[in-house]
Amino acid sequence: MTEITDYQMLIDGAWCDASDGGTFDSVNPSTGAVWSRIPEATAGDVDRAVRAAHAAFTKSLWSTMTPTERGKCLRRLGDLLAEHSERLGRTESVDTGKMLKETRWQAKYIAEFFHFYAGCADKISGETLPIDKPDLFVFTKREPLGVVAAVVPWNSQLFLVAVKMGPALAAGNTIVLKASEHASAAMLEFGKLIEEAGFPHGVVNIVTGHGDPCGRVLTAHPLVARVSFTGGPGAARHVIENSKQNFAEVSLELGGKSPFIVFDDADIESAVNGSIAGIFGATGQSCVAGSRLYLHADIADDFLERMIAQAEQIRIGDPLDDDTQMGPLCTAGQRDNIEREIAHAVSEGARILTGGARLDDSAGLFFQPTIIECPRQDLRIVDTELFGPVICVQRFRTEGEVIALANDTEHGLAAGIFTRNSARSLRVAQAVRAGIVWVNTYRVVSPIAEFGGVKGSGYGRESGFQAMYDYTRPKTVWINTSDEPMANPFVMR
Repeated sequence: MTEITDYQMLIDGAWCDASDGGTFDSVNPSTGAVWSRIPEATAGDVDRAVRAAHAAFTKSLWSTMTPTERGKCLRRLGDLLAEHSERLGRTESVDTGKMLKETRWQAKYIAEFFHFYAGCADKISGETLPIDKPDLFVFTKREPLGVVAAVVPWNSQLFLVAVKMGPALAAGNTIVLKASEHASAAMLEFGKLIEEAGFPHGVVNIVTGHGDPCGRVLTAHPLVARVSFTGGPGAARHVIENSKQNFAEVSLELGGKSPFIVFDDADIESAVNGSIAGIFGATGQSCVAGSRLYLHADIADDFLERMIAQAEQIRIGDPLDDDTQMGPLCTAGQRDNIEREIAHAVSEGARILTGGARLDDSAGLFFQPTIIECPRQDLRIVDTELFGPVICVQRFRTEGEVIALANDTEHGLAAGIFTRNSARSLRVAQAVRAGIVWVNTYRVVSPIAEFGGVKGSGYGRESGFQAMYDYTRPKTVWINTSDEPMANPFVMR
């Protein structure tokens, strides 16, 4: 009998159930068993969380804290995150199927993001303006927006909390986090560190529930000033529609179908390892997964022989076991969709080189590492984000040809380029339409570097110092330095 853990939401500094007692189950994708019970927030619960955040922004100690003091809270939070990385990582692994060795490392590294924004908190500044009128001193100051609604998916939730919450709080805002209904537990465990880090009640609130009513009420709430959303394009359209109610500023990160380009002069071993990491790392459940592989025709056979051999040796199993290299998918819906898309691709002429099926001998949501060669760019699978361990392969001959193929997509989040030719790497990096381009590496992040997409991958940027300014707005102050009275406004000179 599996013991079920009951979780609560964090609203105004208190842990609470949904006001009507509603809950939903969370399933361990490795076993198929229910392991935790999550509150299903009502519209009233969300309203209470937003109002708590607004009161904290306008009336609590937070509203009068100096930027340096805010930074100290963020630094303590980062320290606590690193200290509790094992517990947080284990919870995330059980809830999502991600490997423990990845989740605990990630939780520890994410502390660096909070440390980075702790140091940024007192670095936001305005400027004086060389105004074109006499006797006027004009300057700008940047002020926080107010309540931020952050909607976070399940797959990299602690990382995405850090890149949203870090700059938002450092700039002086308050926040309501909505956890994914597919896996909420890690964020709720993270919430236990908030009070210990010294944040006043209401500065950080965490609600759980489905898109309606939880997400809808949050993103449309009249007291929300900014919405930071990471997820799929369908939900994003609802977010944009909801924001018509409150005119909140909106940023969207919507995933991708990222091209991974390998030229004939590339270090093949490095490129194979990069591609394996880019698509089979995290079971392919990454917004930047390198899921479109473009190989120069002269090296394609050698590359695929090596990649297939590695893919077929990947150890699939319990994500809590350090010997495991790939865990399960998070949801049955993902698995079913992947199977449908692979079958459709085969019907259109694609060829499965390895994988292509679930593991039949397991109760969990395990799926084989899959490599599919696609004869044409117009196959549906080539531009459909599957969010799983499936890569589409095509061959090319010229630089211009592969740039055209890479850009022939609705998406534009990331891209990878492998070549020893530095001039070519610069040309292609500039020509590919993507918000992030890695050259001779892949899936590398830092708190110092911005990321975000173009086209159907959304708009706005996260991480980096510039994100601080995205959570503020400038105020312009005009001061008349003359002792003379203002002129009669009806006398024009």
